[in-house]
Amino acid sequence: MNQCKVMKDGYLEKRSNGVLQLWKKKRCVLSEDGLRLYDCKGESGKEMLFEQMTTLDCVEYKRGLVYFTIVMNGGKEIDFRCQQEGTAWNAEIALALVRFKNRVAVQTGRNRHLSHAGSCGEGDVEL
Repeated sequence: MNQCKVMKDGYLEKRSNGVLQLWKKKRCVLSEDGLRLYDCKGESGKEMLFEQMTTLDCVEYKRGLVYFTIVMNGGKEIDFRCQQEGTAWNAEIALALVRFKNRVAVQTGRNRHLSHAGSCGEGDVEL
C-alpha cells in the first residue's frame, strides 16, 4: 500500500476492542488500496485493505461528530468517529471502496473475457 496515491491524510478516532471500548485517536492515511492506521506517535501502522472490507455502514451524526462502522470480510465491525467538517472520512472511504470494487470487477470481467477468447481460438467454428 506504500506506493499507492494518498487520497486523504488526517485523524480519526477508533473504538478499542477492550472491555471499556475507549476511543483512541489514530492518524489515518487513505489510499487507492485501503486505510492505514497509526498511533499518535506515528508508529505501529495497521493496514485495512479494501480487498478485506465488505462495506462502510451505520453512519450517524451526533454533536458535531460522524460515527461509522467498517465491516470486514467475516463480519468483524470496526467503529470510527471524526469531526463533521468538510468532506467527512466516511464519505471518502466509501467512495474509495466503491472505486476499488469497481476496478476489481472490471479486471475480473476482462480476465474472463480474455480466457474465454483464448480458449475458443480464431479459427474455431461454432455449430
